[in-house]
Amino acid sequence: MTQRVTISSPGHADVQGELALPPPGLRAPALVLVHEWWGVNDHVRAVAGRLSREGFIVYAPDLFHGKTTKDPNEAGALLAALDWKRALAEIASSVAFLGDHVYSNGKVGVLGFGLGAGLTFAAAALAEVSAAVPFYGLPKPEFARKEAMRAPIQAHFAARDQWAKPSIARELQAELEAAGRSMELHVYDADHAFLNDTRPEVYNAQAAETAWQRAVAFLKKQLG
Repeated sequence: MTQRVTISSPGHADVQGELALPPPGLRAPALVLVHEWWGVNDHVRAVAGRLSREGFIVYAPDLFHGKTTKDPNEAGALLAALDWKRALAEIASSVAFLGDHVYSNGKVGVLGFGLGAGLTFAAAALAEVSAAVPFYGLPKPEFARKEAMRAPIQAHFAARDQWAKPSIARELQAELEAAGRSMELHVYDADHAFLNDTRPEVYNAQAAETAWQRAVAFLKKQLG
């Protein structure tokens, strides 16, 4: 279960999003979950809930400010209209919110899919981010500041992805490593959005489970 929570974003309107809390207990690591171009939909809420059951505090900021869609053309329009600077400011506010949360251990990671993966790469440059896990998405070139991406990165890509191409991911990995940064890269025999089980045409159960286990283990190591 998630709950709608509004937080302050300096210089912008308040950020709304979905918060999922882990079972009560010790202070927990935290994650900002960044949505695909469909917006904060039931799938995002389900992923947030699943991550919370893994022991994370999860906040999914609504970067489309209440808009969601199932139509690719509408999703493309939302993507094209997105102000990346504002989105990253809202992600930064989400990171700060989670770092200060009463149940947080103070360490915050960012995980995103598609559009959210590109923003996750960019968010790896934020000083307060302790880990970044992008799934099948790449940052805009002007936000791919390799020298500033200090957070450890574990990236997941699909071999048959014609949008977030693995070849580009490998180039980014080489550039990051040349800059002294860390990027673990996994490529799966799958299609774009292979972890999205609401899309049977692309969902790949084997790749999704392997990627999920790798991501959770990485995040627990980096944020624990």
